[in-house]
Amino acid sequence: MRRYDDPVDVRRGQVAGAGTVLVEGPEQFLWRGRLWRVTAVVAHWVETGAWWQSSGVHAVLGAGERADERADERADEQGAGAVGGTDLAAEREVWRVEADRGMASARADGESGARTGRGVFDLVFDWAEGGWRLTRCLD
Repeated sequence: MRRYDDPVDVRRGQVAGAGTVLVEGPEQFLWRGRLWRVTAVVAHWVETGAWWQSSGVHAVLGAGERADERADERADEQGAGAVGGTDLAAEREVWRVEADRGMASARADGESGARTGRGVFDLVFDWAEGGWRLTRCLD
């Protein structure tokens, strides 16, 4: 599986989930100038912020008084919701989808035919940024 960090445009709609269940998710996406049509949702999960890096966790583990003072200063600078440089409310919604490009252009030898590109992609919606990214691809 190859890793990427590319922005993508995503159109949401009804797509096939596990079995025959339809779910609201990515229906199509535009990546590197190509339109991909989602044929199935393989998996869907939510990743939270890196809570283990927060000052609260370090305080519980005995990181020391000086670390607590630095964490308090950072929290004051960053405002509510952020603790120790980590936004604990930050969530990324990950959709592992199977998608294809559909019908390709006619073959070079003049025969008409369907050459399809197909792959499995991880599409990530970052709630903090409000945008979609393609992070992994297996094609």
